[in-house]
Parts: sequence; C-alpha cells; structure tokens
Amino acid sequence: MENSAELANLRESIAEVDRALLELLRRRMELAAEVGRIKAEQGTPVVVRDVEEKVLARARQHAEACGVTPRVMEAVFQAVMAGSVERQHRVGTARRAARGGRVLLLGGAGGMGMWFSHFLALVGHRVDAVDPAWGGLAPSPGRYAELSAVPDLDAYDFLLVSVPLAATPLVVAELVEHRPRGVVVEIASIKSHLTPALDAAQRLGVRVACLHPMFGPGKSPYEPLTFVLACRAPVEEEREALAALLLHPYSTVIPIPFAHHDRLMGWLLGLAHLTGMLFGAALTRSGLDAAELQRCASTTYERQAATAVSVVSEDPDLYLDIQRLNPHRSEVYRAVQEALAELVGAVERGDRDAFAGQLGAARRFLTQAP
Repeated sequence: MENSAELANLRESIAEVDRALLELLRRRMELAAEVGRIKAEQGTPVVVRDVEEKVLARARQHAEACGVTPRVMEAVFQAVMAGSVERQHRVGTARRAARGGRVLLLGGAGGMGMWFSHFLALVGHRVDAVDPAWGGLAPSPGRYAELSAVPDLDAYDFLLVSVPLAATPLVVAELVEHRPRGVVVEIASIKSHLTPALDAAQRLGVRVACLHPMFGPGKSPYEPLTFVLACRAPVEEEREALAALLLHPYSTVIPIPFAHHDRLMGWLLGLAHLTGMLFGAALTRSGLDAAELQRCASTTYERQAATAVSVVSEDPDLYLDIQRLNPHRSEVYRAVQEALAELVGAVERGDRDAFAGQLGAARRFLTQAP
C-alpha cells in the first residue's frame, strides 16, 4: 500500500509537470503564430533550416542532463518544431487568400486531387473540381461530374489535371480544345506520352505547364515540398507561369528540360519502385515464414522491408504505368541486370577487390553532395 501511495504521488507530480509543459507549449505556439504573421506579411519562408538545426543542437546538448539519448531529445523537439511550423502556416492563410486565384481541379476525387485541393486552399486559392465519381451525387457548389458542366472555364487562372497517368493525354487534349485563358497544369509522373497533346496546345496558343510533385498524397503540406518542372519553354517563362499557383513557403520548384524528365524518373521512380518490388517478390520465393523473418529481423531488413511495403501497397495500375510508359525503362533494367551479374560474379569468385570496388563506387555516387 505504501508503494501504491508513493506511485500515486509521483504520478500526480508528473501530471503537474505535464500541465506546466502544456502551458509552455501553448505560449510557444503563440510566439510561433506571431512569427508566422510577420513572415506572411513579408513573404518570407516559414522553414529556416539554420534556425531549426540550432534548436535541435540545443536539444541534443541537454539530453544527458535529462537522462535520455540525443536521439530522443531530437525527436521531442522535432515534434515541437513541426507544431510551430504548422501554426505559423495557418496564421498566414488569411493573408495569402487575399492574393489567391481560382483553380479548377480535374480529378478532384482522387488521392492527389484531394491533396492538391487541400494544398491549394492553404495557399489561398479558391478551388473548384471535376470528377466523374461525383456523377451520382446531389449537385454541390464548385463540384462537377464532367467538364461540360463547368459554366465558364475562363473564370479560372489555373486548370490542374490530376487524373490517372494513362488518361492524362486525353484530358489535356480535351481542355486544350476549349482554349482556356488560364494555365493548364498537368502533374503526370511520366511525360513523353503527353507530347502530341502538348504540341496541339502550343499550336493553339494554350499554355501548359508540366509539373511533377515528387511525393504522394500522404505528404504533409507543412513539410518541404519538391516539384520538378519539365520545361519546354525558357525556364524563367515556365517559372513565371506557375509562380502564383505555388505561393507556398515550403515549395521548391526544380526546372529540368522536358526531354530529360522521363530518363531522370526512370532512375528516381522506376528503379526505386523496382528494387522494392524485387525485394518483396524474391522473399515470396524464399520458402521461409514471414513471421519468423520479422521476429529475427536485422535493422537493414526492417528498413528494406518498410520501403518495400510502401511500394507494393501502392496502386498497381499507377506503378505499372510508371514502368510501362517510360521509354527509358530498358536502360534501367539493363543496368540492374549488369550490376547483379557483376556482384554475383565477384561473390562466386571470392573476388574481394571487385566486390569492394562495386560497393565503393556505389557509396561514392550515393554520398555526393547535392
């Protein structure tokens, strides 16, 4: 009973400390909101890496005094900073809305369509959407089951196409036929098969921007966001066309030549997806019990398995199209086959120099500074 009373007293003391921590967190978020207001007025980025690293460094320095590892302290303060960043962004939403435009989103019921609808509203845009999935639903303002139901396409500053990869050329072509005044923005993961529709748009004087968000619908809009811009026109002209759409403090737009896009994605997406699928497919041929593998798993296995699960849990139609529609896929497959053959050969021969040479070459490539 004495121990129980002592535990109860300790828990109450912890609860008091928790209440004090919550009050301090509330005050920290109020300060973050004021910082966000100033940043929104000045148009400066919310995320400042140098400042964040100083906060994390302070946290790591105090880990020993708190009786925990630096990793734990860093995780605690990363969560606090994530809350501060979100608070700063929310405060600036009203001010950004005054500068926002109108966006029509095609494919609004899909995963990326819903993500963009939320993201663009945060930026300050007014978003309407089209999706055939809404065909059986009661009419709702700003929601349309088909493009022909939209009253005035010229009312929109941007028309964003977020539809399945194979359907993107047809949807872009349909939009181009209407000759909208706004910029058509497509977000396909593979671009080569869009060339005929893009050529038609150019002939008709319709502006089309080829944007590629390098993330999926699970990405938080309060984190840094990387977009690749596949340019057919001069870079500054392409950037200017999209500047008003991506008025977001975390957005990084990386321009590359249109002709280079799919070759780059063959390695960034095609190879990355392929290795995850191969890892999982090979394990299904192992004859081992999956539960036993998980119980005995090494750190490396756990990391590889987590990546593979994220890949094989995605939409198979999308991932098939990312492989199938990329005209550079043979280059990637050939490199995989050659690399595997060289590694297997070095192992079978017991050739330490060849084996270490391949690992060293891979390490040097992967650790190059961006």
